[in-house]
Amino acid sequence: MVNYSDSFISLVPAVLAIVLAVLTRRVVISLGVGILIGALLLHRFNPLETLRYLGGNILGLFWADGAVNEWNVLLLLFLLLLGVLSTIIQTSGGAHAFGEWAASHVKTARGARLVAFGLGILIFIDDYFNSLAVGNVSRPLTDRRGVSRAKLAYIIDSTAAPVCVISPLSSWGAFIISIIAGILTTHAVTDYSAFTAFVMIIPLNFYAVFALLLTAYVAYTGLAVGPMRTHELRAIQGELYDTNKGQPLGMSEEVKEHENGRVRDLVVPIVVLVIATVSALLITGGQALAADGKKFTLIGAFESTDVTRSLVAGVVISLIAAFIMLIGRKIPGRDYAHATWAGIRSMWPAVLILLFAWLIIAVIGDMKTGDYLAGFVSKSIPGTYLPLLLFLIACVMAFSTGTSWGTFGIMLPIGADLVMAVEPSLLLPTLGAVLAGSVFGDHCSPISDTTILSSTGAASHHIDHVTTQLPYALTGAAAATIGYLVLALTGSSVIGFFGALAGFVLCVFILHAFARRGEQPAELR
Repeated sequence: MVNYSDSFISLVPAVLAIVLAVLTRRVVISLGVGILIGALLLHRFNPLETLRYLGGNILGLFWADGAVNEWNVLLLLFLLLLGVLSTIIQTSGGAHAFGEWAASHVKTARGARLVAFGLGILIFIDDYFNSLAVGNVSRPLTDRRGVSRAKLAYIIDSTAAPVCVISPLSSWGAFIISIIAGILTTHAVTDYSAFTAFVMIIPLNFYAVFALLLTAYVAYTGLAVGPMRTHELRAIQGELYDTNKGQPLGMSEEVKEHENGRVRDLVVPIVVLVIATVSALLITGGQALAADGKKFTLIGAFESTDVTRSLVAGVVISLIAAFIMLIGRKIPGRDYAHATWAGIRSMWPAVLILLFAWLIIAVIGDMKTGDYLAGFVSKSIPGTYLPLLLFLIACVMAFSTGTSWGTFGIMLPIGADLVMAVEPSLLLPTLGAVLAGSVFGDHCSPISDTTILSSTGAASHHIDHVTTQLPYALTGAAAATIGYLVLALTGSSVIGFFGALAGFVLCVFILHAFARRGEQPAELR
């Protein structure tokens, strides 16, 4: 293979993938073109060598070192099973039952908003399921308590992605951990496992942390600024959405929800998923420690755990629990089959992105993209500014493409290659910054799938959701920007976090100043 470590050509696959993703908004195709061009460049456009190289890398995703690539295969299986679990829970009618139960216990607008926020935190396994399930559960309750559909859509959207991106038990967590694992292997980082690295990144994902804090604050206080205030005042008068724009798109009817659902049909499988997965993580970690002759410790178990086996075990046990809950419900077998296929189909785009992300990680590594960028950047940009720079780049890319997952797949390996060659100690802050920028850009993008699903789940007009959410999303992004700037100036992640916290408090104060220009009625609070 040709060595491009000292040539700008090493940038071609990554830059091409990014530019095409922005222009076409088709992440898989863009990644595929970047992979193909990179492979051709590495082998001087020799078609046979290129095909051999690509074939070897594709085979390596599933078969490596004379055995099944267990990590990759189990992770893909987990994603597909997670999709099935989501649709089975929806089919059971448990989400609808929970909404009815909550309506009889929650009497205020504040309580309705807090229920929606709490459900957004509870249903962390997948953002798609979160957006649709929380909307379906909460909408009857928030409608009765005079909460606008735009406010519900904001609460849904601003809990779904942020909570999924910091939860290792979610589809997002599994996706990100798998990319981190490839990065750690590529750069021979052995100080911590991919799982441990993910947990350490959580407080460094400034946008996700402060977006969740702001959502909780807004849910409690009812703070309404900008276009959101108009929607909230209209909702007090009984107009939950802008009727001049017609009927908003409601929840998808792809999966049939059966009557006679019970609250436990929703709660039990999710609780089982958490307990079973955490137990499996500890068991597999303990087995690894015992095999190495080490004493069991909680931290040691999590560091040594087999993440993919644990995730699959957890979701399988949860699925069994979900099916047991449905015994005697007289649900036709075709509905189970339809729900299963719908769940698999819902996860297929994620599977494709993940496969292509793994491939481009290998290509970028062989192209020595990080080495070339490091040589260029080290002469012009201080290494401590990389988290801030990559945060901003990820913001733009995710906004332009409407996908945080696609941005993860492209920007995480690029950012890792760059920072490892310039300032290795900032690997985790840099990865956290990429995740933060990706989620923020996705939140603001009108073409984002999660933004669209949040509008659908809340039965809100989509553009109303985009415009009303923007001031709140910008508040979280401003706090994150301040945090990464402080990190750049001090070189300390801890000081950077407190800088972000100070920026967050300042931004909330400014929001209140705008809100006071038109005193909010008590009903909003």
